[in-house]
Order: sequence, then C-alpha cells, then structure tokens
Amino acid sequence: MTHEPRIIRDSHFRGYADSQDMQQELYRRSLLVVVISQIFGGAGLAAGVTVGALLAQDMLGTESFAGVPVALITLGSAMAALLVGRLSQRYGRRFGLAAGFLAGGIGAIGVILAAVSHNIVLLFTSLLIYGAGTATNLQARYAGTDLAKPTQRAKAISIAMVSTTFGAVAGPNMVDVMGQFATSIEVPALAGPFILAAVAFILAGMVFLIFLRPDPFIVAKAIIKAQSDRSQSTATQTNSDKINFRGLIVGATVMILTQIVMVAIMTMTPIHMKHHGHSLGEVGLVIGIHIGSMYFPSLITGILVDKIGRTAMSIASGGVLLTAGIVAAVAPADSILVLIIALALLGLGWNFGLISGTALIVDATDPGTRAKTQGTLDVLIALAGASGGALSGMIVAHSSYVTLSLAGGGLALLLIPVVIWSRYEKSHLHKRTYIR
Repeated sequence: MTHEPRIIRDSHFRGYADSQDMQQELYRRSLLVVVISQIFGGAGLAAGVTVGALLAQDMLGTESFAGVPVALITLGSAMAALLVGRLSQRYGRRFGLAAGFLAGGIGAIGVILAAVSHNIVLLFTSLLIYGAGTATNLQARYAGTDLAKPTQRAKAISIAMVSTTFGAVAGPNMVDVMGQFATSIEVPALAGPFILAAVAFILAGMVFLIFLRPDPFIVAKAIIKAQSDRSQSTATQTNSDKINFRGLIVGATVMILTQIVMVAIMTMTPIHMKHHGHSLGEVGLVIGIHIGSMYFPSLITGILVDKIGRTAMSIASGGVLLTAGIVAAVAPADSILVLIIALALLGLGWNFGLISGTALIVDATDPGTRAKTQGTLDVLIALAGASGGALSGMIVAHSSYVTLSLAGGGLALLLIPVVIWSRYEKSHLHKRTYIR
C-alpha cells in the first residue's frame, strides 16, 4: 500500500511519454506559471541593483566599498544557485524555485531591518540571503524549457525573461514612491525598494509552490525513463558526450563573460551619476531602462537564437557589449540621454549572451542531470558577477568610470575567439553538434 501513490504517480507521468499533445499542453501551462512568477521576481531583483550600492555608501560613509553590495548579492546568488539546482534535481522545479524566492524575500526583510538599525553586519548578511531571489529569478528560465522541443527552447527562455521586464522596469521607477512610503513609516528612504522586493519575492515563490503542478521537470525525467524502459537506443547520447561537454564550456563562457561586463558597468553607474548631480529619480530611470533592455528584447532574441544560431548571437553579444562600454566611456557626465543609450546597449548585449548561452546549456544536457548541472553553472555565472561588482568599485576609486567602461567593453571581445574555437572543434570532431 505504501508504494501505490508512487505507482499511480509514475503511471500518470509516463502517460506524457505517449502523448505529444499532453506534453505541449503542460509545456504551455508551465510557461504561464513561470511568466506570472517572473513578473513578481523582476520587481524583487531590481531593488538591489538600483539602490544597493547607494545604501551601502550611505551607511559606510565611503564609496570605496560601493561595489560590495552587488558582490554580496551575486555571491549569495552563487550559493543559492547551487542549492536551488540540487533541490530542483531531487524534488522538482516547484520546490526548488519556491524555496529560492522565499529565501530572497527573507533577505530583503533583513536589509530593511539593517537600514533601520544601521547595522552593517546585518546588511551584508541580508544581502547574501537576498541574492537567493536573484539566482532563482534566473534559474526560473529553465523551468519553461523542460518540455520544450529543441526548436522551442530559446523562445521558451525568452518568454520567461521578457515577462521579468514588467516587474524589473517598474521596480527602479518606483524608487521615489517606495522611498516616500518608507519614510512615512520611519524607515530610511533607500530601504524603500527592499520593501517592494520582500513582497515581490514572496509572491513569486508562492506562485510556483501553488501552481506548478504537475512539475514539468519530474515529467521530463519520467518521459526519459519511459523511453529507456522501452529499450530505445542510447548510442546517440553516448556518441554526443564529448560534444555536450564542449557545449557546456562554450555556453558557460558566454554567460560568464557577459555577466562580468554587465555587472561591473551597471554597479558603478548609479555612483557615477550621483557624483555628477543626478537625482535618485534619474538614477532609477537609467537603471530601469537598462533592466528593461536586459529582458524586453527577449522574444525577438529567442527567435533569432533558434533561427540563425547560438554562435552568431554570442558574437553579436560581444559586439554590442563593446559598443556599450565605449558609449559609457565617452558619455558627457551631465548627459542622461547618452547614459541611457549606453546602459540600454549594456542590457541588450547581456540579453543576447544569456539567451544564447542558456540555449547551449539546455541543448547539451538531458533531464537526468539537467537541473543539477544548470545550478552548478549558474554558480560560476554568479561568482563572475560577484567579481565584477567587487572589482568595479576598486577600479573606479583608483582610476575612473571611463577606464572601467573601456575595460569591460574590451573583455567582451573574448567571446569571439571562444565561439570561433567551438566552430573549429565542431568541424573537426563530429558532424552532429548542439552548437549551431
């Protein structure tokens, strides 16, 4: 009797292996849940990006450590990415993603308490925990791909990401409103956006916990098991192991480099703007447009990645990021328009890199190891962001924002030899590959 529920459940899941219609129906329903959750998640992640550095500068009284909050958030997201990936692998996307978002909400509450009590240790600890929400917001993009066909994967990723736009753009542009609300309840104004973040992350987690049923990742694993039980040939998987590993290397490298460049320049832009007399509202506008450009073009990007290939879009990412760095470097300090253009390009280049890199990783994995592998790779991406955030403050403090922008743009060019290497290896080792 104790095994009956499992048998019934396995039988139900295995039914999806026999029906493409059932798979596509669950794929669409799961994607809708991801979309709803990402709207809330986007609003939550924007707080740390917009005012995290300013809050630390205000509490510490110096800008030398202004990059530390973003570094802590991304370091926390690295640890969370590993845990969320492991939880998702073992218990499914539903529990893994819900746990990550709820932890992010708790971290945001901690930031508010730290600002009220002027407690630096609590602030830094809470920012680490808050990073769980950022990691989960990124990992949620995978939930839409578990049952997607190969030609749907980049589009599925893009739908998840574009839905983040609604919350991510609204968040920074509510800085003033949330600041006024915070002041009215005797909380420091810069902690206001974290009130929004706490509510948003908790709601995002509850959406997954309540509505992501049946779990698409568990269904995908059941389908693979059913196919294996029918003794289908595994020769293709065996022959593709080396190519899959190469796909993981290239996909991870693309995402790591784009993350370093984007985080480094983005982190110091609010500080750079405040130095030259721009208001908090103007900072919110620039960062809001930047975050919008990170996510809003996703639908078009996803179609392009599926149509013209992962490699071409990875190269395009490097070119756009280089242009962003140059524009940011030459932007007149008092010109908000040129800064908007630079940060919009920065977000667009990141968008190209993240979607093409994510598609490469999904192509190179199967449900048996996918969530665990994705979580591990997201750790590297988060650590790259932490490095970019920490170093950005030091570079600007000892040199200038111009130097940081040019260095970031130059680093993005490394994407080109990486993808050229992948093409060269592909043509020499095997005709079949996941990298197009």
